[in-house]
Amino acid sequence: MYRVKRRLLGRPLTTERVTDEKLSNRTALGVLASDCISSSAYGSEEMLRVLVPVVGAAAFTMVMPVTGAILLVLLLLTLCYSDVVTIYTRAGGSYVVARENFGPNVAQVAAVALLVDYVVTVAVQVSAGTSALVSLAHLVGNGWTGLDHLQVPVSLLVIVLLGYGNLRGVREAGRMFALPAYLFAAAMGLVFLVAAVRGLRGELPHADLHAPGVVPLGTPGDGWLYGASLFIVLRSFANGGSSLTGLEAISNGISAFREPQGRNARHTLIAMSCVLAVLVLGVSALAHFTHAVPYTDGTPTVIAQEARLAFGNGTVGTIGLVFVQLATALVLYTGANTPFTGFPYLASFVAQDRFLPRVLTRRGHRLAFSNGIVTLCALSLALLLGTGANVDKLVALYAIGVFTAFTMAGAGLTAYHLRRREPLRRVKITVNALAAIVSAAVVLIFAVTKFTEGAWLVVVVFPLGVWVLIRINREYRREAAALERLPAGADRPRTRRHRVFVLVETLDLAALKALRYAHELRPDNVSAVHFAIDEAHARRLSALWASTSATSVELELVACPDRRLRHAMRELAVRTTQDGDTSLTVLVPRRMYANALGKLLHRGTGENMSRALEQLPHVAVTILPFNASHAMQALERDHLPDMD
Repeated sequence: MYRVKRRLLGRPLTTERVTDEKLSNRTALGVLASDCISSSAYGSEEMLRVLVPVVGAAAFTMVMPVTGAILLVLLLLTLCYSDVVTIYTRAGGSYVVARENFGPNVAQVAAVALLVDYVVTVAVQVSAGTSALVSLAHLVGNGWTGLDHLQVPVSLLVIVLLGYGNLRGVREAGRMFALPAYLFAAAMGLVFLVAAVRGLRGELPHADLHAPGVVPLGTPGDGWLYGASLFIVLRSFANGGSSLTGLEAISNGISAFREPQGRNARHTLIAMSCVLAVLVLGVSALAHFTHAVPYTDGTPTVIAQEARLAFGNGTVGTIGLVFVQLATALVLYTGANTPFTGFPYLASFVAQDRFLPRVLTRRGHRLAFSNGIVTLCALSLALLLGTGANVDKLVALYAIGVFTAFTMAGAGLTAYHLRRREPLRRVKITVNALAAIVSAAVVLIFAVTKFTEGAWLVVVVFPLGVWVLIRINREYRREAAALERLPAGADRPRTRRHRVFVLVETLDLAALKALRYAHELRPDNVSAVHFAIDEAHARRLSALWASTSATSVELELVACPDRRLRHAMRELAVRTTQDGDTSLTVLVPRRMYANALGKLLHRGTGENMSRALEQLPHVAVTILPFNASHAMQALERDHLPDMD
């Protein structure tokens, strides 16, 4: 298995190499910003998906002020998280901010929010990436839908490949996943430039609002007449907030940056926010001018329609469309890679605080947090299967988690600056408080407007997740408190007499090895014990034992008429230690076999015996492995097997 792991993942990296696995700013922008940048591929579409069925073509006018509001939130959050990465230079982002300012229990709200967000992000990004490929097939193939049935299997395969790439190590994952972010930005820049030129010439066409499969157009008067305008705008704003998911990834993965981590992370965050702002504004503006409308089944996507309308239907236009859609699919797929950096780092940090199992703090074969990567991969696959890789269904679960984390970060920094006297204190308090209030409003809007569409699941998962994390921490603290209550010298023996029982099924090399080990323990007495389940076998064993010179230990036969081996062993152990001055060690030889037939023919009883005796005072069970296959091979070669 180790040879297989080495072949799949490469040679193992030593712990000293962990500093070499840090990311440069350019690589970090590609790796950690892909999630955020790629959100522009579906953020504007999700706004239109709410507006179009209610206000019809007026949605293409309304999308611009909603986009403006989202960009204002982006500005607030960028300022807020610039503060985060400057002050808190350890992985964890809003979790660290909440823990330092509100205590560890409250911080678990941020922890659950981020962990849920990472899982949903992988599913959303991968599903959107596959939709980009299916959209390409629709547009290039003139409505061909031959790839529709591959939406789920292709998405599943991509998640597995992402997990594999990250198991190979942080730096290799960075090299693999950094380029698509730059390709996507270049592709969309080309779309904006060509569309602007054609628009100035009056040649930019409109999409067909009545094409088969588009979202049904509503009548503007209906929505306003029934007083639904504010509700719809708020819902559209909440949907568009999905464009900002991934903004926290840099603060959560700050440990992956080179020194000085705070400054490098801040520069990368600002660059990422600027690119995101241009992309979101550009996609919404193009939708405003071209009337690119969402389709009911999600394909072709709005961004694919914009590329087709900008480039036209000719050969050059098709080449441009293919370039844009492939770049979009790649950046969405690699955007799903961002959680594979952030989730393991955050999980390890929460586990260090003893709110998650400690196994998540261990680095694996290639210095990545392998257990966290595998956990994220498994949860994302399950979520994707449960939703059928449908982006619209997944978005309902999406923004609640990330905006809860934004709320915790803004509130925590507000509390931080309130306790300090520093330059620009009032400005920082105002910015962070506004970021917290706006983010909390988005959470509330999303929870209310998307409750019946799947948001209820997140509303249920949040308190349940916080309870589980606190329960894990309580168990760890209980163990630590029990250790602290132990008196001095608790490791010293509490009995004056030590006996060793070696459980014997038959006289063989495994039994002799156990007897030798029993003598090395220097007990007061060593006994070989056989439970007479089969009377004939017990008599033969007793005769063989008496005739051998291989051991001087006497064999003790214990009657077991009801064949309840564990019950008989428990009674024997109780009788042996009932005086309170005798401790007992039970040695159980366990024969190991290399082939499946040997394992089938010889059942092991060591673990069962251990469970039968684990509650008894002054009793310990030791299982002694013995490689029976190796010993038999040595005997066949006329060599004396090694019993040590």
